[in-house]
Amino acid sequence: MSTIRFLRTFVAVAEHGSFAAAAGHVALTQAAVSLQMRALEGELRRDLFDRTGRVVVLNAGGRELLPRARQLLALYDEMRAAPETPEAMAGAVAVGAVVSVMGGLSHVVASMKTEHPALDVRLVGAKSIELATLVEAGELDAAIVVEGPGRLAGALRWTPLYREPLVAIAAAGSAATDARQALAGQAFLRFDRTQLTGMLVERALRRAHLRVNEFLELNSIEALVELVRQQVGVTVVPLLQRARWRDDEALRVLPLEAGGEPVWRTIGMLERRDHSRRHITEAIRAACAALFCEPR
Repeated sequence: MSTIRFLRTFVAVAEHGSFAAAAGHVALTQAAVSLQMRALEGELRRDLFDRTGRVVVLNAGGRELLPRARQLLALYDEMRAAPETPEAMAGAVAVGAVVSVMGGLSHVVASMKTEHPALDVRLVGAKSIELATLVEAGELDAAIVVEGPGRLAGALRWTPLYREPLVAIAAAGSAATDARQALAGQAFLRFDRTQLTGMLVERALRRAHLRVNEFLELNSIEALVELVRQQVGVTVVPLLQRARWRDDEALRVLPLEAGGEPVWRTIGMLERRDHSRRHITEAIRAACAALFCEPR
């Protein structure tokens, strides 16, 4: 089935950025990759690449084809696997996660692949907003993300997994007795406001009428906490489910409330309602829930 081979090569080119880089991943020469892509364009009767000198990039038609090609290849791989039952843990599945969840998700997937060798899971790390777009486009079967404030598209399903409270984290030597004192007296290390978690932090600060001394803004929770350890300032972040910050002698973890109530970040799985690997994503979701919700 030459078209399937051509599509697999096409996806490799898209993922690795050039004909030369893709060649090694599909066991072809660069010239053979180029010939296959010309043949695929001829079969589909449209150009898929912008070719400028030695640089080859996907054009609008190629970008439109990419998620469909991945879906078709995943379906073909499922058919080739020929599982004994529709619920067999086999075939290809693509799952995304925010950075703070990726370590635990990787552990879960590695264990599942040991138990089910025919299972092929591709993991993708990105921001929640980006992952939601990939799920909706069909490029990911599911993603573990931060719950957003907006309404879901009708084709998507959301399942909560666990919650994490927002906390203020100061260095152990801080004299502050609560979050308000800590934030008022030190440089504020802010989480990226373009991400859902950063938006949540900003809303919580406003609701609690807390003023901060802006210093820097990063998109890594762990990096912010490490800067607190180095006594650079104070931060407000979710108390990560598997973190041990309360046991860290270099840190002080202070509750943060808005309107007299804790502020929570909810983590859950977003997936398409109609995808054929739901039994696999459900197993991944259940294993993640067990891992992240185990007693600390």
